[in-house]
Amino acid sequence: MDLILCHTTADFDALGAAVGLTRLKPGAQVVLTGGCHPTVREFLAFYRDEYALIERRSVNVEQIRSLIVVDTQQGDRLGLAADWFALPHLEQVELYDHHLDTATDLPVTHLVIEPVGATTTLIVERLQQLESLELTPAEATVMALGIHVDTGSLTYDSSTPRDALALAWLMTQGASLSVIGEYVEPGLSPQLQDLLTLALEQLHTTTCEGYQLSWVLLPTSDFVPGLSSIATRLMGLTHSDALLFGSWYETGQEKRLTVIGRSRQRCRSSSNPPLNLHTLFAPLGGGGHAQAASLTLREHNIEATFEDLVQHLQNQVPTAPRARELMSSPVRTILPETAIAQAQRILLRYGHSGLSVVNHQGELVGIISRRDLDIALHHGFSHAPVKGYMTPHLKTITPETQLPEIEALMVTYDIGRLPVLEDGNLVGIVTRSDVLRQFHLQETGQRVGAKIQLNRLKSCYLPETMKQMLQESLTGPLQELLRQAALAAEQRGWHLYLVGGGVRDLLLADTEKVINLQDVDLVVDGYHRAAQPGAGVELAKVLQQHYSGARLQIHGQFQTAALLWHKHPELGSLWVDIATARTEFYPYPAANPEVEASSIRQDLYRRDFTINALALRLTPPRIGEVLDFFGGILDLEAQLMRVLHANSFIEDPTRIYRAVRFAVRLGFRLEGQTEGYIRYAIASGVYDLSVAENNRAPALQTRLKNELKYILEAPYWKRAIQLLGNLDALKCIHSCLELTPELWKQLKLVDRCLRRFNPPGLCPPWQLLLEVMIAYLAPEYRYWVASGFQLPAESIERLKDLEAAKTTILSLLPTCESPSTMVNALQPYRFSTLILVMVQSPRVLRRKIWLYLWKLAQAKPILNGNDLKQLGYKPGRQFKVILDKLLEMTLDGELTDRASAEAFLQKNFPL
Repeated sequence: MDLILCHTTADFDALGAAVGLTRLKPGAQVVLTGGCHPTVREFLAFYRDEYALIERRSVNVEQIRSLIVVDTQQGDRLGLAADWFALPHLEQVELYDHHLDTATDLPVTHLVIEPVGATTTLIVERLQQLESLELTPAEATVMALGIHVDTGSLTYDSSTPRDALALAWLMTQGASLSVIGEYVEPGLSPQLQDLLTLALEQLHTTTCEGYQLSWVLLPTSDFVPGLSSIATRLMGLTHSDALLFGSWYETGQEKRLTVIGRSRQRCRSSSNPPLNLHTLFAPLGGGGHAQAASLTLREHNIEATFEDLVQHLQNQVPTAPRARELMSSPVRTILPETAIAQAQRILLRYGHSGLSVVNHQGELVGIISRRDLDIALHHGFSHAPVKGYMTPHLKTITPETQLPEIEALMVTYDIGRLPVLEDGNLVGIVTRSDVLRQFHLQETGQRVGAKIQLNRLKSCYLPETMKQMLQESLTGPLQELLRQAALAAEQRGWHLYLVGGGVRDLLLADTEKVINLQDVDLVVDGYHRAAQPGAGVELAKVLQQHYSGARLQIHGQFQTAALLWHKHPELGSLWVDIATARTEFYPYPAANPEVEASSIRQDLYRRDFTINALALRLTPPRIGEVLDFFGGILDLEAQLMRVLHANSFIEDPTRIYRAVRFAVRLGFRLEGQTEGYIRYAIASGVYDLSVAENNRAPALQTRLKNELKYILEAPYWKRAIQLLGNLDALKCIHSCLELTPELWKQLKLVDRCLRRFNPPGLCPPWQLLLEVMIAYLAPEYRYWVASGFQLPAESIERLKDLEAAKTTILSLLPTCESPSTMVNALQPYRFSTLILVMVQSPRVLRRKIWLYLWKLAQAKPILNGNDLKQLGYKPGRQFKVILDKLLEMTLDGELTDRASAEAFLQKNFPL
């Protein structure tokens, strides 16, 4: 006998999953181990005969072969049927559930737990794989009810696309929508209606950090089924964000308390994420979901226990973000007399959607939006002052205004931006974009936080998890360095963030390995005011006092400082960049950016790729908080390289090379639109323009050379060059450069040569590979490109004279009939020159140059200078003649040992 067990007080999800399993396992029967929910009981009153149900008392335990448990992992939720798991003849125990945060105490031989909204979904997916399967309408309906009820008809945050697809398939199988509608929202019995009226009269409500919390505790004469229906109705009538509905009654010498909890998010864009009721009830033995849970206790002091639950619910309410954490600062301001055209240029420069207007005393007098400016320009008033078009009557907030209040102001008054005033001074501005980004952070955190066991990346929005990552993944000395930096920043009233690659590598690190970051980027943010431009430099100087062995570099133009350690006994080789949060503007394509002090949010907006636009907070009060405004963590999980801004590659072509470098290094792929932006930027010809104009070329080519150096020094350089070639991105070096099969063959030849030997005097491998690419260009372009890349003078001259050297060498080599004549022909040239000539030579001549590089150039005469002195020869002009002759005859095989060499000397150079 195969039995499918539903937990006590079975709900529609348990019943639906069990019914579906009867189709997967023909002959299996369903046991309701301890009754069912009132709505389920009413449903079964009509449909019981449609399903393979059997009473527990009717089971012959001697015939049980296997047990299948659905929608629970705890034996105590199976009533008396829990004893069956100890039967000696039991062959198999299977379990299907969707609750990720519960550990099973059953002797399971086959376990299926997956992150979906309902257990029934798991069973439906397996039914879909069966060929020619047709469900009865009754079977499809009860399974659809299971998914509807457990996902709130796909409105709970635990709902997934898999649940929606399962529902759609059940509809094709004949699920009855009218029956589903009847039992998803059932009517209340007279007893429940009376309790609902009483609950509304005695309901307590409070507002905490923008959340409306409600609770009520009612006595009853006995156990009342269907209390969850009252909780659901109360939520709809009161618009509460979270509700605790308690009911108790006496039985004998004890009291029994039942608490039903519900929480919700009003809408997807709400600033209030739903509270987690599972974590509230679980320590007391309760269970359920984050937004729907229940608890039953035997208690003497009912009121105190319920009050504790209410207090713990209030403690769970997160601190609402304040305006000072959301706003952009400093604020771009203009005077009322500023011309419309000039205001438009300022908007374009900084990418804002509006500007604050202040008088000569710095007092806020209005705001002008992009729409206002567009209207004025449309009517030809480009020279008119903005005071005639600005909005003078403003709603303002303070740095301490909470996000829910900001949200309410924006919605009520249809305001796109709210100035932030402190003591009458304009210190920041909160825009719709700032609020939406905060919603995105909260929603993503809620979505992935519930799946923390699945993947390390999915839990990184939780500050406590990130603090643990810092402790587990970084070396002790590096942790101490970050702690010292954060302490110094906090003492000065600043926030400090680890940003960019350090956060990315921390998230991608193996959980069992410690990583030692060699490049660390820190950003100082001045809370609700922009930090002074020198904040990063000041913090670097403070750290240098603590680490006296560090070398300090200051870059005033970009408001950054760097601390460098070289082979430190604890930190190793480490480079720490410390910058003041800043924003930047590219005055023209491929130019160096102009920078200004700003906030951490704007600092992240200026980054290149989503996976690099991450920040990890190192200072209180939320140490470990991750800022991810662009979905960088999701792109890390999907292994995607996604650019932040559509014009990124137009502004700076080196970002194309960075995209390729990161993609190949991390094993990621370029996101489709990002690849499209790259191809558009290259096809636009903007790089041809920037290379042609000498005032722009040096900055572009220097940055490009640095990126090429990173790529060509890496072990993955071949894959990176191939990807650059596929993108046609070598045109950034020169518009005529393409990765043809011939150029690719030359690069591979150099790589093989470098693997064989690295003789003295050979230029660095990365530089030699770059020279091969430049040498592939027409001779008239080589000198200019090499000079623009600021290659060493020797390299520039080599490329400039390469064509002449190639002509001479290729004319001499065919006439070289002996090794000695080959050495005489090639010896005047440096190894780097010969390699460049070799890769461009026909195969026959290439073999001769290879022979020279690999063998002949290292050949020595049988007798050296010391040997000649011992034989009585005195150093002088003849000395060199003798050694050259000995080398020549050695190369040509005419002298093979010392005796033959000495005989040659006695005959031709007698003493």
